[in-house]
Amino acid sequence: MEKLERWKESPRRKPLVIHGARQVGKTWLLKEFGRTKFRNVAYVTFDNNPVMAALFESGYDTKSILLGLQAEAGEAITEGETLVIFDEVQECPKALTSLKYFHENMSNLHIAAAGSLLGLTLHSGTGFPVGNVTTLELYPLSFDEFLDATGNGPLRELLLSDKVEAISALAPKAILLLRQYYYVGGMPSAVMAFIEEGQLKAARDEQLQILTDYRLDISKHVPAAEVERILAVWDSIPRHLGKENKKFIFGQIREGARARDYRSAITWLSQAGLVTLVNRVSKPGMPLAAYADEGAFKLFVLDVGLLGAMSGLRERAVIEGDDVFTEFKGSLTEQHVCQQLLSSCGLRPFYWASDTTKNEIDFVVQDEEGTFPIEAKAEENLRSKSLRAFAGKYPETHPLRFSMAGFRVEPWMRNVPLYALSNVGLWKASL
Repeated sequence: MEKLERWKESPRRKPLVIHGARQVGKTWLLKEFGRTKFRNVAYVTFDNNPVMAALFESGYDTKSILLGLQAEAGEAITEGETLVIFDEVQECPKALTSLKYFHENMSNLHIAAAGSLLGLTLHSGTGFPVGNVTTLELYPLSFDEFLDATGNGPLRELLLSDKVEAISALAPKAILLLRQYYYVGGMPSAVMAFIEEGQLKAARDEQLQILTDYRLDISKHVPAAEVERILAVWDSIPRHLGKENKKFIFGQIREGARARDYRSAITWLSQAGLVTLVNRVSKPGMPLAAYADEGAFKLFVLDVGLLGAMSGLRERAVIEGDDVFTEFKGSLTEQHVCQQLLSSCGLRPFYWASDTTKNEIDFVVQDEEGTFPIEAKAEENLRSKSLRAFAGKYPETHPLRFSMAGFRVEPWMRNVPLYALSNVGLWKASL
């Protein structure tokens, strides 16, 4: 919402496109933004709307289009006072292209589009208004947002503060809520079901429905020959993450699977916002992307709760922990870390692995203050052989360990609690 407010007031404002995977809350966010920050909202959806499709087929005369939009929305559209929302814009590629002409001809009009990456990626090379729009990506709720949603806003504020002793005192409560988040995840409908019914099962029912809807969407937007490969990759992710070595191996999709047959499926899932591809880097150089190996990567899904649902993890296993869950606990932890790095910290994660030893660094991220190798620990097991070796080899980096243990600073690294991961200030407490 803060980013949307800055967009609204920017003197160099362009039409806005909010994209993300289905059911992460794009439509709600724009409607709430319009309700609270504008005099009125002109909302138009392109889902199963042949009238609006015909309007844009007739050309890109913005004044004519505006008259049609007013008739469809039943709202007067006034520059500077009205938020115009194009919803499900991927269903009408020419409406997406029209944003270029609105930018050129009606620059004072506040116009925002919401679209699923499942469809937008198909049109990105055939009319996407490159250079004429501002894009924002919406992710599932972060752990911080989950705390707000569940009535734990004061705890969120504390976890983002520098009050380390107070954070440590409330660690048991924070850990319990983090375990709940591992199960519920951040898909808005799952979080809402959990809050309204007070049961984890309510969230799981929503997650299973979302997963079903995703499979139907894939079948809708992809040629039949590719659907099977995309779903095979998607279904293999829990198996990959459940192994100690989480590097994606094509042969684990199915026997005889080859990279050339499935690489396009992975690209599609990544562009659709359903997976995050984390490439291996050969060294922690600047920028990290320059040292990325496109052939070596891990795959994570968009939401920790959906990963648990895909894996069939039981409530008791996640919340209390049991022997069956021990092996997969690290997978949920890495999924959580990856998800928060993207959504809360705005950082693109990579990972590092040695070609000659078994040493591996779960994630490596970089910002203007340096490079941070990260080890993700599911509990309080603080042995960090690989991280220590990496720190010795690359002393210019700033090693981090995320675990259930409390905040501490050692001469060669700092430990940050998993529940305070998004408090980047704690990362840099001793820099």
